[in-house]
Amino acid sequence: MDAILEAEWGAFLAQQGLADEPEVAELVVEEPDRHDWRIVDAALDRLVCSECGGPLSRGPVGCGACDLANGFRYAAVETDRPGARPGNEHAVRVSVSVVRRPQGISEREVLARRLFLPELLSGDLPSTGQAQATKDRVNRMSVTEIEALFSLMLRNPGVGIP
Repeated sequence: MDAILEAEWGAFLAQQGLADEPEVAELVVEEPDRHDWRIVDAALDRLVCSECGGPLSRGPVGCGACDLANGFRYAAVETDRPGARPGNEHAVRVSVSVVRRPQGISEREVLARRLFLPELLSGDLPSTGQAQATKDRVNRMSVTEIEALFSLMLRNPGVGIP
């Protein structure tokens, strides 16, 4: 996902005729509602948190500046990609935010989001019923079982949740 964000950031800079400067990232983060969420996430990666010293928005839960920036990322524009089902981009965005800032999220939830991110990135989107049934199955699995399934799915695309 980081490579996708970097590609979007590079395209944004080229389109705007801008250099990759911290000031550009600051401007984007100050007005997240004017930019696509991928651009905002890439801009956040370029800024250092004044409280924890990590990439802004990715610090530990309880870091005030990161918590605030993490919340503001959801003000960014969310545009469905061509060929993807409506609503897919929201599912991608939420999964990416969980995977990139797993603090405060259950290990099971983080693993499940990682597990399904490739399918979401391909444009797929389960129905609400499918998502609920899958979440129920994942919740009955141990973390070890989820990790094993994740490993199996990486080696064998097309393998799904049993």
